Amino acid sequence: MNGKIICRITGLAVLITAGFMLVPLLLACVDGQVRNIWSYAITIAAMALFGGAMQLVSFKRENTFYAQEGFAATGISWLVMSLFGGLPFCISGEIPNFIDAFFEIVSGFTTTGASILTDVEALSRCHLYWRSFSHWLGGMGMLVFILAVLPQARKTAGFGMHLMRAESPGPSVGKLTPHLRQTALILYGIYILLTVICVVFLLLGDMPVFDSFCIAFGTAGTGGFAVLNSSMGGYSPYLQGVVTVFMFLFGVNFSLYYLLLLRQFKTVFKNEELRLYVGIFAASILLITLNIRGMFDSGFEAFRHAAFQVSSIMTTTGFASVDFELWPAFSKAILFMLMFVGACAGSTGGGLKVSRVLLLLKSIRRTINKALNPRRVQIVRMDGVMVREEMSNSVNAYLVMYCAILLVSVILISVDNFSLGTTVSAVTACFNNIGPGFEMVGATGNYSGFSWFSKLVLSADMLLGRLEIFPLLVLGSADTWSRKR
Repeated sequence: MNGKIICRITGLAVLITAGFMLVPLLLACVDGQVRNIWSYAITIAAMALFGGAMQLVSFKRENTFYAQEGFAATGISWLVMSLFGGLPFCISGEIPNFIDAFFEIVSGFTTTGASILTDVEALSRCHLYWRSFSHWLGGMGMLVFILAVLPQARKTAGFGMHLMRAESPGPSVGKLTPHLRQTALILYGIYILLTVICVVFLLLGDMPVFDSFCIAFGTAGTGGFAVLNSSMGGYSPYLQGVVTVFMFLFGVNFSLYYLLLLRQFKTVFKNEELRLYVGIFAASILLITLNIRGMFDSGFEAFRHAAFQVSSIMTTTGFASVDFELWPAFSKAILFMLMFVGACAGSTGGGLKVSRVLLLLKSIRRTINKALNPRRVQIVRMDGVMVREEMSNSVNAYLVMYCAILLVSVILISVDNFSLGTTVSAVTACFNNIGPGFEMVGATGNYSGFSWFSKLVLSADMLLGRLEIFPLLVLGSADTWSRKR
């Protein structure tokens, strides 16, 4: 285990996060909020000291970097970023309990959107900005950002790929170009461009400038932190429509946008994951629209809210335009199913990912065909390319761990003695990085009623879900810290 290079990556992640904190510090200065100024100033100073110390410790280091360093660096970086990221809330006194502040920022970085706040609008502008920007930062990933700006990604063999595999969502990670650093730059370029376009469309709908940036950050990162207690319910149908479209767009694999720029339109349109994503999206909207038609004045209004909530839940964003807790059981069952499916691999969305669902369906079909024709060679293909057996085994193993973590988490937080609907949906919403669930944690609810123990469990679920389990689990393995390879 190369501990020094892990220290260097962790230190860089903390230093870059501290740099991004200068914006909320500036907002606190503009608003003349002395306590908030000190809360960010103290936090930035502490992060600078920690990050600087990590750089000094790792000054004379080896450049060897393997999968175990990639997983360890990712898991540790996200934990340390979360511990520091929640300090401004706690120091300022606006979220006085550190566990609550930790829960809130973990929810931000992991793009979950679950909140312990009972009155979002009471939060200062600097804090509203920071929690929303944490979505944007966590959406594409801090370590992917480091890959884009750090020359080390090009000099050390395996450095970038191991980091990207550990942090990027999806069953597989590939390079768009021969150089991984260039791939990271392209991904972040597309991410920034789409975010800017989203802000422009929101501003065209007369949304306040501050709100536009915060909502765009939440939309781009598929996070869902809002600046109003009504989430998106207090905005116009046009603004809700803009957010609906962009939530859907940020749930698409970013590699496909690069292919569009290269004018490889046929490759994009033939992509099986995209087809299934669009198909589930369209079918869910149609079924829910038909089911809730009688609850609204017109069919178009029912369609508009159905499209918004399907886009919000399937991309694991978590915004709400209405209280879907009041919808019929059939519609809520569809939304609950979408919580598990999630968005596409290589997007900023959470959940199982459509590609994994597709691979599992293909594996089931292969198993059935093999039972009917034992002697026939059964091959699983994705987009015309044969899926390696290791990939299928990895997806199956991931599903087993996914179900096990869900089950254990439900058992652990059931000690709070809330209803089964609240307990199960809270775990599902946090582990799949969605935010709102049903009943007590529905569109108009929050997570403030849970005990400190349950909040820590749910925080762990959010981190496990965003990092797709392995980077955090390997931290507890003795093999990870072994010097042997």
